[in-house]
Amino acid sequence: MKIHKLSDVKTNKIGKGTIIWQYCVIMKGVKIGKNCNICSHSFLEKDIEIGDRVTIKNGSKLFSSMKIEDDVFIGPNVTFTNNRYPRSIRNKNKKILKFPQTVICKGASVGGGSTILPGIKIGKKAIIGAGSIITKDVKAGSIIYGEQAKHKRDIKKINK
Repeated sequence: MKIHKLSDVKTNKIGKGTIIWQYCVIMKGVKIGKNCNICSHSFLEKDIEIGDRVTIKNGSKLFSSMKIEDDVFIGPNVTFTNNRYPRSIRNKNKKILKFPQTVICKGASVGGGSTILPGIKIGKKAIIGAGSIITKDVKAGSIIYGEQAKHKRDIKKINK
C-alpha cells in the first residue's frame, strides 16, 4: 500500500498493493481492496466498500452508501450522488441519514464525466459511455451512453 503524503486518508482499511495518489480525501468508514489505484483529487465519503483491482481516475467523487465490486473502472470526474432529494439543511437532530445504496458490479466501466444517481445498480461488465447521466439500473453486459442536450427554445432578443 502506498499513500501519497499530500492526501488526507482517515481509513486504515486499505488492501495490499493499493496506491492512493496526491490530493485525495478518503474518509473514515471507507474500505478499499487490494491492488486498487485511486488517482489524484478523488473524494471518497464514508460507507463505501471497494473491491480488488479497482481504478478510480482523477477528480471522481463517491458519496456515502456505495459498493464497488472487483475489476471496476471509474473514469475521470465521475460523480456518484447519494441523496434523491437533496436540500441544504444541516442534520439538526443528529440522526443518522440513510441513503439508497449504489452498486457497481464486477468488471463494469463508467466513462469520464458521467453522473450516477443514487440507488442505481450497474450490472456486471456493463459499459457507461463518457458524459452519461444514469437515472436507472443498467443491466449486465450492456453498453449505454448519452443524455443529449436538446433545444428548448430560442432567445427572443440577442444583444450584440
